[in-house]
Amino acid sequence: MNIAIIGTGNIGTALGKAWAKAGHTIFLGVRDLENFKGKEMLGIANVTVHSIGEAVKLSEVILIAAIPPATAEIVNAMGNVNGKIIIDTMNSVRSKPEGYNNTFEALTDLAKGAEVVKCFNSTGFENMANPIYPNDVHLDMFMAGDSKTAKETVKQLAKDVGFADCYDFGGNDKVILLEQFALAWINLAMMQGHGRNIAFKIIKR
Repeated sequence: MNIAIIGTGNIGTALGKAWAKAGHTIFLGVRDLENFKGKEMLGIANVTVHSIGEAVKLSEVILIAAIPPATAEIVNAMGNVNGKIIIDTMNSVRSKPEGYNNTFEALTDLAKGAEVVKCFNSTGFENMANPIYPNDVHLDMFMAGDSKTAKETVKQLAKDVGFADCYDFGGNDKVILLEQFALAWINLAMMQGHGRNIAFKIIKR
């Protein structure tokens, strides 16, 4: 699968490396082709760097892992996204897109024709770089959004990273719940002092 990654910080780099390792083709979409985070990914055979618009044009799936205030600017730079899947990893904790409550709301309004899924927002980048804990326990991932077909694609991409499963929180109305779930991880990891190497796992009986 061809995947554009916009936002090549910790989360974008962790997922980009994992997907490239799984055999996907990664197009890094950046504003400055000479100066951007995640340059080490260019050492991987199936990773290349492009303008944001070109990366999007070449891809079926677009991962956005940027700061919330940049959402509108990114949508403008992406160009035509009709029929594409956008994965929103961002949490509007410290900042929001101007005029919107959160990034998902902004993306569903501004990125016309795209199918938007919230995912990869509920844990730290360390767990995306390595979702396997002692005794070969694979962590779980979580998503939300209205498009069932897009969520099937995202679920498989989560498994390609190494997550055991990607549980569906529901439609667009459950995105806010997924953001609150992220806040629960942040609270435990940082505020309560448990550290960033903690994660959520669904168990059944």
